[in-house]
Amino acid sequence: MNFLEIKEQGGIATVRLNRPEKRNALSPALLSEIHAAFSDLGARKDISVIILEGAGKAFCAGADLEYLEHMSGFSIQENHQDSLHLKTAFHAVYTCPKPVIAKVHGPAIAGGCGLASICDFIIAGESAIFGYSEVKIGFIPAIVMVYLLRKIGDTKARRLLLSAENIPAIEAERIGLITQCVPDGQLEETVRTLADTLQKNSSSSMALTKDMLANLHGMSLEAGLNYAASMNAFTRMTDDCKQGIQSFLNK
Repeated sequence: MNFLEIKEQGGIATVRLNRPEKRNALSPALLSEIHAAFSDLGARKDISVIILEGAGKAFCAGADLEYLEHMSGFSIQENHQDSLHLKTAFHAVYTCPKPVIAKVHGPAIAGGCGLASICDFIIAGESAIFGYSEVKIGFIPAIVMVYLLRKIGDTKARRLLLSAENIPAIEAERIGLITQCVPDGQLEETVRTLADTLQKNSSSSMALTKDMLANLHGMSLEAGLNYAASMNAFTRMTDDCKQGIQSFLNK
C-alpha cells in the first residue's frame, strides 16, 4: 500500500502524505516512502521544485500511535535501528537538492512539526497549529531538535521543546519557525506562486546553495570563508553560471 501520492506538473512535484484516517501519522512504511520519494525526485533533472502536503484535515500529527505501542516492547538495538530509520528519512528531505516547500494546513505536531521544519519553506494556513508534544508522553524530540536549533536558535527551541505547547501559525511565523502565514483560502495560490518563482532559478545554483547552508553550521570563520571561496570558484565553472552570465550580458 502506498502512503504517498506524487503528482508532477511542469517540473513541480507535489508529494502528499496520504493517511488521512490517521492524520498522516508517521509509520515506518510512510518514512520509507518519504526517503525513497525525495531521493528519487532530488536526483531527477526534470524536477525543479517539490511541494510537501498532507491529505485530509491535518498536515501530519506525528508518530503513529499503534506503532508507538508496538515500539514499547523493542530492545535497545531495535530502538536504535528505528531511530536511524527516522533520521534517514528526515535527512533525505533536508539534503534534497531541490527546494522543498511544506504546505501546512491543520495540525503539524511532534514528528509532523519536525517534518515541516526540515523543509526549505513552510507556508501555512492561518488555522494551522505547530508543536512538539514529545515530552508530554515521556519521549524526547531528539532528531528534530538538531534541525530546530539550526532553524530558530536555542532560546526559542527551548520554549517549544520543553513546554510542549501548540502555537498558531501566526505565532510560528513571528518566531521564525515558518516562512509565512496566510489566510486558509490563499494557501494554494501562495504556495504555487512561490514554486513558480523558484522554478525560474538555476537548479544547480539552488542545490549548491542548499549544500552550503547545510555545511556552514559549526565551521569557524576561517574554515567557512575558505569553503565559500571554493564553492564560489566551483559554481563559476557550471553550465548554468556560464549561460546565465552570457544571458545577462546580452540583454
